[in-house]
Amino acid sequence: MSRPLYRGFSTGSRSSSGGFSSNGSDDNYSAKQSHENGCGHEFFSKSRKNLSFLVLKLGIVTITILALIGSLSWAISISSSSQKTSINLGYRRLQEQLIADLLDISSLSLGISKSKEIEFCNPEFENYVPCYYNISETADSIEDPESNLNSQQERKCSPGSEIQCLILPPRNYRIPLRWPSGKDFIWKENVKITGQEFSSGSLTKRMMVEEEQISFRSDSLMVDGVEDYSHQIAEMIGLRNESNFNEAGIRTVLDIGCGFGSFGAHLFSKNVLTMCIADYEGSGSQVQLTLERGLPALIGSFTAKKQLPFPFLSFDMVHCARCEIEWDKNEGIYLIEVDRLLRPGGYFVWTSLMNTHRSLREKENQKKWNKIHEFCEDLCWELLSQQEETVVWKKTSSMKCYNNKKSGSQTCGKNHDIESPYYSPLNPCISGTKSQRWVPIESRTPWPFQKRPNSSELEIHGINPDEFSSDATTWSSLIPHYWSLLSPLIFSDHPKRPGDEEPHPPFNMLRNALDMNAGFGGLNEALLDAGKSAWVMNVVPVVNGGHLASVFDRGFVGVQHDWCEAFPTYPRTYDLVHAHGLLSLEKNRKGKCSILDIFLEVDRILRPEGWVIIRDVSSLIESARLVTTRLKWDSRIIQLDTSSDEKLLVCQKPFFKKQL
Repeated sequence: MSRPLYRGFSTGSRSSSGGFSSNGSDDNYSAKQSHENGCGHEFFSKSRKNLSFLVLKLGIVTITILALIGSLSWAISISSSSQKTSINLGYRRLQEQLIADLLDISSLSLGISKSKEIEFCNPEFENYVPCYYNISETADSIEDPESNLNSQQERKCSPGSEIQCLILPPRNYRIPLRWPSGKDFIWKENVKITGQEFSSGSLTKRMMVEEEQISFRSDSLMVDGVEDYSHQIAEMIGLRNESNFNEAGIRTVLDIGCGFGSFGAHLFSKNVLTMCIADYEGSGSQVQLTLERGLPALIGSFTAKKQLPFPFLSFDMVHCARCEIEWDKNEGIYLIEVDRLLRPGGYFVWTSLMNTHRSLREKENQKKWNKIHEFCEDLCWELLSQQEETVVWKKTSSMKCYNNKKSGSQTCGKNHDIESPYYSPLNPCISGTKSQRWVPIESRTPWPFQKRPNSSELEIHGINPDEFSSDATTWSSLIPHYWSLLSPLIFSDHPKRPGDEEPHPPFNMLRNALDMNAGFGGLNEALLDAGKSAWVMNVVPVVNGGHLASVFDRGFVGVQHDWCEAFPTYPRTYDLVHAHGLLSLEKNRKGKCSILDIFLEVDRILRPEGWVIIRDVSSLIESARLVTTRLKWDSRIIQLDTSSDEKLLVCQKPFFKKQL
């Protein structure tokens, strides 16, 4: 996929050596030293020359301004005559190119210096994840492994702790293979993993190491492998096989400690969407490898004693295969968090060596098992089945059990039952029982029909049906245009002329997509309907509340997030980052963070040759474009419907290779 990128005048210029200039000043000009003799004559000569130069400069500025006014008038007259509301990639692109070139000439003639480009980070930041202690630990943490483990699990985002540099990929990094090949093979040098982690024997961590690749294809060929394991779970639930999960109301699964994502990779072929969560890990990261395979994953921890940033009643199944969580600890608070996330009638699947008959002969293990069983009964869960290591519980769909409870965990009061908490302390009460979203999974609209909710389902979330329908129609028309923009040709000084056939990127060009301000999840639905291979991490900013619960109820996955903090993922994990209206949203936060802060984080999580599409008001798009120059991105502003003040900023992150 490596290819040359064409910048032209769209985002500044390169130095003659092929690198990026660090500032906009012209270092080729130097002051001319005066001669020792003829001082008086040179003084008058210089004065005349300076005056002539000043007149010439003013003339150039005047001509440039007139040219700009004429060009803008011409662009407006042509644009206003068109009735099309979609993106025009023909004459309008030529207009924008001319205007951009004239603006660059104007800036040079006025002597306006460009902002200094951001430097590259030191090599130790190669896999840097802010908000976690992963660059250097204190002496106390190193001496006390348990203290170090707790510090890694707990997310702490201190203001002003962000790095102001660009993270380079590993020296031998390669662009990931396209889906679906990338699901089974990843480049070994793209992830940080040691020899010991290659030999892990966990069911969901099995892989084969080849010369340059890590292969996961062996899973389905193993005895008691992932395919047999999934089939076993389906039978324990009462289904024929895992292909019937959708019919039983199972669409979204939360996989705790997902190994390397093999369980989710297998279920994906059954139209089941699995979100992996795991602790931050310095190497052999479950989250990093899962995302590298093109599957949803986030850094998150049950043992950090914070609620995960998902709404209550969001998942149809919670799965834990040797996830090493001690469910018997802390009065069952971790099981209460599982209950919060599960929909009524949802399933908790727990696989552990402790569950075998042989292991339960030990008094300590039997004591732990009894305690966990008591906690589950207290939550009104039904023990469906137990086979060897695997146990399946089913969450109740009835309120009768809760109403009859006289002791143990009680249902949350109205003031303590927050639908979408943001890393709030774990809540010891049972959530969601008073919500209109309390609907058994068997009674919900099955996938794929649930991605288009009816008016009564929209009413639960306070969404106007007409507004929702209009949003869906808009996205359906935008996706073909967005997709056609994902080509380096848009950065060329000689864009294609009208009438030429536009190149269309392949359907599997992108896999991991992130929507920074997801709204109703319209981008996600439109990509699916268009037959693209991408999945979307639908992010709802904390600043506007949003509709994250409705996103989950549509059968998608997402997360709540504050974009003035680091996103809980590793560097180089997304192929596309999209944002509509996010800059306007963040502008009203009274300077909590700048556009540069947000874009530096986007650069961290974006893969080399990855794409960014920003849609916002013109003034903020112009400011954002200046920031992209500092980040060394290729960028182009696209004019939208002339009746709107919004513009589109399309960017691509170049593949900068580490110097030897």
